[in-house]
Amino acid sequence: MWLLVFAIFGNIVPGGLFLYWLAHDYTSLGAAFSDRLALAFLIDLLLSTFFLAYLFALKPLGRVRWYWFVAMTLLGTLAFSIPLFLWLNWRLLGEGRPPFREWWNGQ
Repeated sequence: MWLLVFAIFGNIVPGGLFLYWLAHDYTSLGAAFSDRLALAFLIDLLLSTFFLAYLFALKPLGRVRWYWFVAMTLLGTLAFSIPLFLWLNWRLLGEGRPPFREWWNGQ
């Protein structure tokens, strides 16, 4: 149930702000529009980052902990931190690691 609440909140707050500002500030296209648009994306980024960090804290993928994921995201983007975080954890499993598909599926 809490996943549904989080999803609805994530859609209403950053998604709603983005759509509202897009509809009401579309004609101005000035600095205020781009600032508000950036704020909506920043809120979405932060919510996504901390939600994924929470999931990684509940079920660690390996030796690299969730706080490194947050640091990588704040230094880059989610498109940077998710694959790097997965790769680091995968790499540190060492020799005898299962094929990626088995590791991902938890087999």
